[in-house]
Amino acid sequence: MSALHYRTCNLCEAMCGLEIEHEAGKVVQVRGDGKDPFSKGYLCPKGARIGDIYSDPNRLRRPLRRRGSDFEEITWDSAFEHIQDRLEDIRARHGNDAVAMYYGNPSVHNLGTLMWVRGMRLALATKNLYTATSVDQLPHHVAAYYMFGDPLRLPVPDINRCDFLILMGANPWVSNGSLMSAAGVQDRLQAIGERGSWVVIDPRRTETAKHASEHLAIIPGTDAYFLLALLRTILASGARLARLADHSKGLAELRQLTEPWTPARAAALTGIDAATIERLATTLLQNRRAAIFGRMGLSTHPQGGLCQWLLLAINAITGHLDSEGGMMFPSPAIEIARDRPGKRRHNRWQSRVRGYAEFNGELPVATLADEILTPGRGQVRALISSCGNPALSTPDAGRLQKALASLDFMVSIDIYLNETSRHADIILPPATGLEVDHYDLAFHSLAISNHVKYSSALFAPQEGQLFDYQIYGQLARRLSKRASLKHRAELALLARTTPKRLVQLGLAAGAYGKLARPGRLRAGLSWQRVVDSIHGIDLGPLRPRLPDVLVTRDKKVDLAPQIFVAAVAALDDHGPSLPPLLGPGEFRLIGRRDLRSNNSWMHNSSKLMAGKERCTIQLHPLDADALGAREGQVLRVRSKVGAITLPLERSEDLARGVACIPHGFGHDQAGCDLDVARAHPGANVNELTDAMAVDPVTGNAAFSGQVISIELA
Repeated sequence: MSALHYRTCNLCEAMCGLEIEHEAGKVVQVRGDGKDPFSKGYLCPKGARIGDIYSDPNRLRRPLRRRGSDFEEITWDSAFEHIQDRLEDIRARHGNDAVAMYYGNPSVHNLGTLMWVRGMRLALATKNLYTATSVDQLPHHVAAYYMFGDPLRLPVPDINRCDFLILMGANPWVSNGSLMSAAGVQDRLQAIGERGSWVVIDPRRTETAKHASEHLAIIPGTDAYFLLALLRTILASGARLARLADHSKGLAELRQLTEPWTPARAAALTGIDAATIERLATTLLQNRRAAIFGRMGLSTHPQGGLCQWLLLAINAITGHLDSEGGMMFPSPAIEIARDRPGKRRHNRWQSRVRGYAEFNGELPVATLADEILTPGRGQVRALISSCGNPALSTPDAGRLQKALASLDFMVSIDIYLNETSRHADIILPPATGLEVDHYDLAFHSLAISNHVKYSSALFAPQEGQLFDYQIYGQLARRLSKRASLKHRAELALLARTTPKRLVQLGLAAGAYGKLARPGRLRAGLSWQRVVDSIHGIDLGPLRPRLPDVLVTRDKKVDLAPQIFVAAVAALDDHGPSLPPLLGPGEFRLIGRRDLRSNNSWMHNSSKLMAGKERCTIQLHPLDADALGAREGQVLRVRSKVGAITLPLERSEDLARGVACIPHGFGHDQAGCDLDVARAHPGANVNELTDAMAVDPVTGNAAFSGQVISIELA
């Protein structure tokens, strides 16, 4: 007889509640949980197939060790001993920095990994740490650090009460909200249109733009110029800092900095006319509940850091930062942003080859291949890759593949033999998904309303499987000899606890917990209440939190941090002009994603990969005609670093001169064990992207706007 299990989906940021019908250790059906106070029954295609990961015949459940060109199963003890011997030898001969670590996007979706990966960082004591952050949202964190004092202090749009919203380079209709956890975001956006209006600014008429009140096509890579002109126009009308007037600084410098950026100047650069810029500025000022928000498309181009700072500055000076219907700071049950005032987080060291600045302990992954392939003192000779697929997700992927193949030793913590882990000497697969307890430590801090939910595991792991935190704990213990005494003490404490226990302590000490209310031990959000509330608990709408959440030295929002002021001055010094003229057959590249996948995740689910080909190159029909290309015809796409072939999809949603290719594909590599993905390989767009193209302020990869050439294959 079947039974029901309720949990939060951990496949993307949306935190949708699932109702899972199961019987005899198998998933029968997955539905949206109509009693979940956050998602209210919404379910996307990924969540409906969460059982596919659990039952995937290609999923690894035992450690593997390389034997020539193949792998064999070994015991956990043998795997840990071999890793310890090899890494300790490499560190003894070449130093701590000879071992690098990379962890990918899935890390933040798994409670044990997210909480225990710090132990690995402490044990390795290496300066060579890389993550998926620097091919995604790093500009958000840098802007938050310089404006609010903490890289994790990220405001989100209060879309439940917003009356006017501008979205730039964001496609929540497909992403379900990114750095804006918003299950059922489609209904919430449509409600804004019923109350007021919302505008999408993007080179492509995205799935989101098709439902918006207005779509404006901007030239890829020119968003910073648009935002500078928008900011100048607003300042000329009179800033409205409201209650932030006493808690901010830098307004005068902001006025002086933006003075040269007239709407007319920006119009010539961006393709958005001056009258439209002025109209949007007026609308932002006139609406009491309004916000402007930008995501992936803004972060992944050469002015990504500038864009994210400018967005926050615009929200602040229009009175929409930390106000109802604007950009607000969530109040999670467990607070992860608790930095010390004035703590330095940027440029404490630099990468060896290109001199890129560290941020928050990590270096830009765009330079990882340099650090592996360039000989000399400090060369990376070993890599631990956790929950990631950088062979598909990082720029100039062809060069990184060569770098991975050249390593002396590599460890992958992953449940698949994929395009990255195929290079490993040891693969360690943790229990995952439906086998683990889950709490969204990161995404509750990015949610559009406050709620709390803890999900217990549905299935027990098979005998002999280890949880992620047990794997990291074993590795950290074995590799901690070179860690400092302070860090070894922290590792010892971590070894004596579990993720569940840390969540218990975090809830008790959080804003709603009993420890937050001295003398009232019966009050607050108890652990038992959270566990018993299988659908989750609504903790109310977002509420103003400034200046309490600021951790700047002077407890003020810095509207004009010097790092961004200098970057704007550099734009003037370099004399920005129209984007480079495109030659015959040349286009500016942008990316896209699909609701049925998250990066390269879920490409091994037959149900999610069914239907028409998704890995296509989209071109405007007139551009396709100029190439003499028909629908479905295979095109050869080239850049300065590589070439790929893929079929054409003619689309009037694209601006002229723009080419759109999804990321996460390229499953045709030898040595992978992904049956479904190999049947739908697609092409790896990152064999085209240039790793030398980065945002100079943050080091984030600048994928958007890179120039490619296209010809008939």
